[in-house]
Amino acid sequence: MCQQKIPEKEERKIKCLVWDLDNTVWDGVLSENEDVSLRKGAVYVIKTLDKRGILQSIASKNDHSQAVAKLNELGIKDYFIYPQINWGSKSQSVRTIAKSINIGIDTIAFIDDQPFELEEVSFSHPQVLCIDAADMSKISDMSEFMPKFITDESKIRRAMYMSDIERNNIEERFEGPKEEFLASLNMVFKISQPEEEDLKRAEELTVRTHQLNTTGYTYSYEDLDRFRKSENHILYVASLDDKYGTYGKIGLLLIETSGNIWTIKLLLMSCRVMARGVGSIMINHIRNQARDAGVSLRAEFLPTDVNRMMYMTYKFTNFSEKEKTGDILILENDLTQKQEFPGYVKIEIS
Repeated sequence: MCQQKIPEKEERKIKCLVWDLDNTVWDGVLSENEDVSLRKGAVYVIKTLDKRGILQSIASKNDHSQAVAKLNELGIKDYFIYPQINWGSKSQSVRTIAKSINIGIDTIAFIDDQPFELEEVSFSHPQVLCIDAADMSKISDMSEFMPKFITDESKIRRAMYMSDIERNNIEERFEGPKEEFLASLNMVFKISQPEEEDLKRAEELTVRTHQLNTTGYTYSYEDLDRFRKSENHILYVASLDDKYGTYGKIGLLLIETSGNIWTIKLLLMSCRVMARGVGSIMINHIRNQARDAGVSLRAEFLPTDVNRMMYMTYKFTNFSEKEKTGDILILENDLTQKQEFPGYVKIEIS
């Protein structure tokens, strides 16, 4: 049987490349001469990474309006999300970008032509991969920028984040209870057993998702395919759509079914849906299945510095600590307590 694993040192993968502008994206200094031109090779790297699903942003010391106008004129403005164009430190800009996207600082790379700026970011954020602009041509071949799979979600990742920005802007202006806003999104949450073509994204989720991940286990495409076909496991994927578009495949649930005890081996949700109130839906679905099957429901949980929200999700769905095996907490569910699915989202199960 496949063994779950927590690699001692995973191969580093970058989720976002943060660009400087002057003498990096373009040749020249914009504040000194508005007639700047794109640097050779920059657009190739930008478009290549975009196709791979790697997000991109900007940390530049420039006049914001002038720089955005130039990016628009050059036809590349829309490739960058949450651009930080101001006169503050680059390290603060990188921190703001990581927080805005909701990714770990260790999944960010930063490219600049100035040794001072590279050193300033490296000093403040030693986890960030800092790249000299002179090495730009090497980026597309670096292993950190080479995802194992390019999934359907990879190809539209930037568009999905752009939709998130629109949603968040509307939410900030929304006057009324949170539940009313969520209801206005017309969300549809789909739970299904994965088809073979879903497994690449499922593997990607186990590698990319750390904050909303109950155990941190990573599974390969081959592992997941065996679980999908196994009589002793249940594997679900979840997707979310709303009136602004799709979030794509955003959840994964793996249950080991052994005798009269079912054990959740892995539950994870994309950080992009953290504020949408859908974290408990998959749990309540499997609670209903376990209750109908007349079995007990347990869950493994590995506490980390970043996944406390998943622990609270288990607590809110009637799990309590039963025992501890090494670093793993074993939780057990009180299936006598019934919980309804939230009324602001339509649930589709197949």
